[in-house]
Amino acid sequence: MGAPGLNQRKKVTINSLRSLYKKGEPITVLTAHDFPSAHVAEAAGMEIILVGDSLAMVALGMEDTSEVLVEEMLLHCRSVSRAAKSAFTVGDMPMGSYEIAPEQALETAIRFVKEGRVQGIKLEGGIEMAPTIKKITSAGIPVLGHVGLTPQRQNALGGFRVQGKTSAGALKVLEDALAVQEAGCFATVLEAVPQEVATLVTKKLSIPTIGIGAGNGCSGQVLVQVDMTGNFPPGRFIPKFVKKYGDVWSESLRAIEAYRDETKSRAYPAPEHTYPISKEELAEFERVIGANDV
Repeated sequence: MGAPGLNQRKKVTINSLRSLYKKGEPITVLTAHDFPSAHVAEAAGMEIILVGDSLAMVALGMEDTSEVLVEEMLLHCRSVSRAAKSAFTVGDMPMGSYEIAPEQALETAIRFVKEGRVQGIKLEGGIEMAPTIKKITSAGIPVLGHVGLTPQRQNALGGFRVQGKTSAGALKVLEDALAVQEAGCFATVLEAVPQEVATLVTKKLSIPTIGIGAGNGCSGQVLVQVDMTGNFPPGRFIPKFVKKYGDVWSESLRAIEAYRDETKSRAYPAPEHTYPISKEELAEFERVIGANDV
């Protein structure tokens, strides 16, 4: 499946991510949910490939991320890990798999590494999740934090609302980010935070911030691949922060409609899409089955 040159890049590690951060070079992060989406993200040179729980909606058709199960996430993590040979892979621990106790979270994280074959995990939450993060990082598993808007808690937040729009709210984002840093996170996602606030938070931290809807003052950016490639039907809601870099849906639709039309007209398959048989062998086959008698 691999194209020439795809795996010439050195394996991205925690150390190489730290090196990018120290140089001030933005870290590129993209979600993937299966082998093909991971394959193209790998080929494009993404430093981190995140198996986000957003796959609940974009790959499994669920209403929100709260539905997806650990077993489903692990299946997708394994699929992604088979393609992501040099990128640093991170699995998103789903709602209900880490909140009960740090021990529960560590057990889930171990499953993600052993069964999901990812290098690190991501979980949502700030100060209140610090003991949990510390438990996981103390066991030698890298953790990517996630503060600001935490989609798994959308019901408590009153929906998908921008965080840090007031001085007190911004301070809460900073406190959460400092707490996950102190607990051992190698980086943290900052979601749906005003650009100015995200930039100031980034300057206060000594670990990278990965922005999504948080402006370009972060240490890197992450987007959902299905969103940024335009692999969705017209009319679907897309968050303000998403830039549509392609139109995969329209191209796929065009190709499939052309296939449908050529199949209906018998233009496909053409002779170049078929396998030959010698005239002698065909004549013998026809003689054996009595084709001329039909």
